[in-house]
Amino acid sequence: MSKTWTTSGTDLHLVLPPRGPRRQALEAALRSAIREGRLTAGTRLPSTRALAVDLGIARGTVVEAYAQLGAEGYLGAKRGAGTWVAALRVDLPVPAANAAPALRRPRFDFHPGQPDLSAFPRAAWVAALRRGLREASDSTLGYGDPRGRPELRRQLALYLTRARGAAADPERLVVCCGFRHGLSLVSRALHARGATRIAIEEPCAPPHRAAAAASGARLVPLPVDERGARTDLLRTLRVDAAVLGPAHQFPLGVVLQPDRRSAAIEWARTSAGVIIEDDYDAELRYDRQPVGALQALAPERVVYGGTASKTLIPGLRLGWLLLPAELLEPVLELRAVEDVHVPATDQIAFAELLRSGAYDRHIRRMRARYRARRSRLIRMLADRAPAVTPTGAAAGLRVLLDLPARGPTAAELCGLAAAQGLQLYRVEGRNAVLVGYGALSEHETDAGLLALCDVLAKSY
Repeated sequence: MSKTWTTSGTDLHLVLPPRGPRRQALEAALRSAIREGRLTAGTRLPSTRALAVDLGIARGTVVEAYAQLGAEGYLGAKRGAGTWVAALRVDLPVPAANAAPALRRPRFDFHPGQPDLSAFPRAAWVAALRRGLREASDSTLGYGDPRGRPELRRQLALYLTRARGAAADPERLVVCCGFRHGLSLVSRALHARGATRIAIEEPCAPPHRAAAAASGARLVPLPVDERGARTDLLRTLRVDAAVLGPAHQFPLGVVLQPDRRSAAIEWARTSAGVIIEDDYDAELRYDRQPVGALQALAPERVVYGGTASKTLIPGLRLGWLLLPAELLEPVLELRAVEDVHVPATDQIAFAELLRSGAYDRHIRRMRARYRARRSRLIRMLADRAPAVTPTGAAAGLRVLLDLPARGPTAAELCGLAAAQGLQLYRVEGRNAVLVGYGALSEHETDAGLLALCDVLAKSY
């Protein structure tokens, strides 16, 4: 049976083979732990007596192994001070000539779904977390309600009612890890209840399509034009549910028009269908009046999904579902099985950010900042690449650029941009690219937009 060092003061899993010379085995195990970085420079090793007892070998064997590794430069020792890992330079192997090259990050990544990460309100978040933890009871840090922290659900309900016009009951709110996670939960719950066909906008965000498809339901493409999703087709498509982006469709950026909103609600009510509303960036509007949540028109037929990924940062993995009564328990049952939750500390901080008004102030600040970037890009395009047509720019973090028929295709343009260190994103089924001006930090915005317009001006 192999010997394992687990109780000698240093928390390290050191395994000796069951047979063979003990000294060589100990030297090899220690040498390997040091070279692999599991024992770092300066780490104090157990005494020779303690290690011998733990491993069940002779103390003399440990003394000899320590001495040998000391001679090789792996260990240092001093009478009265014990033995420690020496500061050893370890030469890593040189990669083979045919090894895959390391991926180079682009100079400017115009990701259409990412906000300015440098603008995250760190000070406000830390202050909110400090205040929230100071007032929270110890039980707040336990497993808690699978719907999420009650204080966050209360604040979210108030915010969604005020800012999005939703019919928000905190008892029906479920905190999840972003909209994609929420879509996965709802799609699986619907499929378990017999839903076999789900309509999804075409084009849409590919990860959302994948999340819905993973439920086992068949996905049915729902066309999108300049007036939004063709909800007038839902009845003929014979679907059980539909995923819609009414306020700002991704990636086209169009708004679902009133008659099509009415058609969607009428279909859901008369066919017992379910609408899954993706309200991912409606707060970031610039040139139009706010478009209220579709959920308010039929709270028992619409699942409302929101996220902090666009208003704060994606790394929080913080989203929410506002569910009809019939879907609340099925979704919570899935939550109990998968046990995927937003950390309680993040929920506490976000609740306090909402309660104090700091979240609203942050959104107003970012709305002004993104509007200025958007306007700057539109002006530069008109001046330097007038053949390119920007659309879908009234809200959000991105603009869609329809490309002229003459000149590089969208795929070719992405290649030309990549050669200049720019990352652009194609739109499925359309000769267009997405430019996420929100993804740049404030200090690199001007240089990034100039580089983009240089590529477009030379191409068209």
